[in-house]
Amino acid sequence: MTIVIGLTGSIATGKTTVANMFEKWDIPVIDADKIARQVVEPGMPAYQQIIDYFGDVILLESKQIDRKKLGQIVFSDESMRQQLNQIVHPAVREQMLKQRDMLVDEGKKAVVMDIPLLFESKLTKLVDKILVVFVEVDIQLKRLVERDHLTKEDALNRVRAQIPGREKAEMADAIIYNDRTLAESEQQLITILSKWEVATFS
Repeated sequence: MTIVIGLTGSIATGKTTVANMFEKWDIPVIDADKIARQVVEPGMPAYQQIIDYFGDVILLESKQIDRKKLGQIVFSDESMRQQLNQIVHPAVREQMLKQRDMLVDEGKKAVVMDIPLLFESKLTKLVDKILVVFVEVDIQLKRLVERDHLTKEDALNRVRAQIPGREKAEMADAIIYNDRTLAESEQQLITILSKWEVATFS
């Protein structure tokens, strides 16, 4: 029996760091962000739908979508963001489910679905357990400004576009407090996975 773990948390909380820990222990991770980038590549149906709605202004010279420019548009306009989600989310969900079912059929003991917008997109029924990565808002903003070279206003818009981290933590089966050292975060994850009988650690 495979346990499907939904890995989530608000932006810039360090979900990728935690996802890497799973992969280190050979627990497969299905990454929604990675799939989201694939489904908007030139030639894919979602790509053309995005161009039709937002126009050529969001394209780079290479004809790839300029993710930063598109992000500025959708994170400052709720209706635009909803429109983008309506285009991208179904395509991402279809690919994630295909990968999940394939891994379950292979008899994996656990599969991780790394979905940043697990709650926002109402995808909690796709998983058996929910693991939230959490940090306080001031740490989120600092990380976001440094990581993506955003203005404080742009960073704040992105944080506000999601359900607050504390609310997500309240809906979780387990929480990793990711404002400490890497070793401490890893120890928290080991404790959680041991309790869920997903993996054995010596």
